[in-house]
Amino acid sequence: MAPGFVYPGRGWLPYRMTMPPSTPRSTRIAGYACALGAGVAWGTTGTLSTALSAQGAPITGIGFWRLLIGLVPILVYGLLHRDLFRIDLRGWLLVGLGGGALVALFEVAYQFAISGTGVAGAAALLYTAPVIVALLAKPLLGERLTSTRLLLAVVVFGGVALTVLGGSTTGVAVAIALRTGVIGGALAALSYVGTTLLARYTVPKYGPARVLFLEILGGLIILGIILPLSHNRPSLPSTPAAWVYITVLAVVTVIAANVLFFNASKRIDAAPTAVAATIEPVIATLLALAVFHQQLTLFGSLGLVLVVGGVAGGYLEEAGTRK
Repeated sequence: MAPGFVYPGRGWLPYRMTMPPSTPRSTRIAGYACALGAGVAWGTTGTLSTALSAQGAPITGIGFWRLLIGLVPILVYGLLHRDLFRIDLRGWLLVGLGGGALVALFEVAYQFAISGTGVAGAAALLYTAPVIVALLAKPLLGERLTSTRLLLAVVVFGGVALTVLGGSTTGVAVAIALRTGVIGGALAALSYVGTTLLARYTVPKYGPARVLFLEILGGLIILGIILPLSHNRPSLPSTPAAWVYITVLAVVTVIAANVLFFNASKRIDAAPTAVAATIEPVIATLLALAVFHQQLTLFGSLGLVLVVGGVAGGYLEEAGTRK
């Protein structure tokens, strides 16, 4: 769930999307393939970000360039579909300013999580977000809080603890303490919680394309103001390899992942779409192992299984109660 934007369906069922029972089998297969593709795309975030850091890119500036490059194709799309820019003042303030602030927080916090806890640990910390959404949905949105949700929350949080403590920081910048990484991961998860809850309110009104555009633009502007003020002015990638990594990061995790996920949401229900996307932390861990040799102990691997199983179980449980 890389990454700081509104991904309808990536929380614990942000809003209801039910496909007609007559959906052809080929359409459902295509939907599952798109959802899996989205999860795989998001799963590359940690590895690409770590590779960028190895090229000397400051972790505070990675998100800025990722957003800027990711915004370009959205603007091109808007030139062909001018209604993308027809947004009322409330939308600019609520989604552009509020959602943009959440995106900006995510972009910085998640990079610290990756650097401090490793790719697998950061992904596991981020996956506490769907559980937090489920727990907050009752007081904030009036949704029910079941005993199953509470049990799955315990499973996920326990899995996160095992994954973080059972990880290896080999190949990761040692200047970032594990504690800082955990704090960064928690802030990234909370920012994702905010964007998910905001999506439940704004996506039905403005549509996913407008919300995505407003959040990216707002986050980009806020980072462009805050980073220089904090003496972290985003510098241009210094090597050709860094340019390649940041471009791939933007194209794969911002554009391709969203296109795939939105197409999945058109073909299959929200619950199976979100379950398929939980492949993300698995892909992140496998890539980190293959590329940077960031290994997990037996307990760390068990923790990752608990995280993925707990989140997937939450989606399936809700899907069953909505039939």
